[in-house]
Amino acid sequence: MSIPEIPPRQARERQRQGALLVDIRQAHERVSGQAEGALAIERDALEAEPARHLPAPDAEVLLICQVGKRSQAAAGALRAAGYARVASVAGGTVRWGEEGLPLVRPSLDADEADFLERYSRHLRLPEVGMEGQRRLQESRILVVGAGGLGSPAAFYLAAAGVGHLRLVDDDVVDRSNLQRQILHTEASIGSAKVDSARERLGALNPRVRVEAVAERVTSANVEALLEGMDAVLDGSDNFPLRYLLNDACVKLSKPLVYGAVQRFEGQVSVFDAGRHRGLCPCYRCLFPEPPPPQFAPNCSDAGVLGLLPGIVGLLQATEVVKLLLGIGRPLAGRLLQFDALAMRFREVGLAPDSDCALCAPGRPFPGYIDYARFCAGGG
Repeated sequence: MSIPEIPPRQARERQRQGALLVDIRQAHERVSGQAEGALAIERDALEAEPARHLPAPDAEVLLICQVGKRSQAAAGALRAAGYARVASVAGGTVRWGEEGLPLVRPSLDADEADFLERYSRHLRLPEVGMEGQRRLQESRILVVGAGGLGSPAAFYLAAAGVGHLRLVDDDVVDRSNLQRQILHTEASIGSAKVDSARERLGALNPRVRVEAVAERVTSANVEALLEGMDAVLDGSDNFPLRYLLNDACVKLSKPLVYGAVQRFEGQVSVFDAGRHRGLCPCYRCLFPEPPPPQFAPNCSDAGVLGLLPGIVGLLQATEVVKLLLGIGRPLAGRLLQFDALAMRFREVGLAPDSDCALCAPGRPFPGYIDYARFCAGGG
């Protein structure tokens, strides 16, 4: 039996005559407005227990959603459950508003309304939903570096609603940074990068706590910086710091989201050996020894396309969000390489090194080393 669809004005008239109008959308969708007089009952709850929410099966019930598709499907489910006088409002709440019919906002406190409206597009994703968004809000991420990689990564992590970002960088903003480090502006020149970043991120999303740490990461403070963090995003630009972060993450069982850029090429991976010994590689499995300095110049020496860190930083942020939500397939055991000139991605499989000096199963933590000396070829 086909489900009748009625235009909003006719639905409004039937509502005045006693028909029950039911908005079956989720709470975050109703924040922007719902049809006046509509009873809010989410679709899943309505279909699961219609008798709990609706009057007698012979009552006239009009269902409304956003654009009319879900309400028609829900009406079909109610018909199958024995409710004979069920119809769907054509065009949903969108058309209701376009025709000038009254909309009302549900009564919510300011914080809840902000949460539901700000993250409404996330809340529509079954893989995220309310539970996932709350999980992001409770998450804590260490972002090392507020430069080329850390800027876009932190910007989108804050926008996504990651609740606590601990941002560590001991540098100040220079005019040459502005070509790629989007957290900073002309007015930020001379300021500490973490202070500039905290200001921009706070303006984007005041719900996020940004902890600005204007320090250099060393063996002495790395464990304190990782304390309480759910994951680490490596936005560093030098090998000594990459090895230090890797070693600390393995020791403390934290996932490390790695990224690197040079000239027109970048790469991203997730190193999660600390939580998955023998199953996932660490950074040392990929680079047991650092390349000679002449073969790995930094961006200030070799240059970098300003757009490239944005692409790689966003990929890193994506991996962080996936890890926090437990969705998708993370880049653990895979190195994703990007060539901007060819506009090509290439994936390389990474196996854990069973004899890795750091993460081999059963191997005790060897202790932190002089990483600058190690990367300079001093062993």
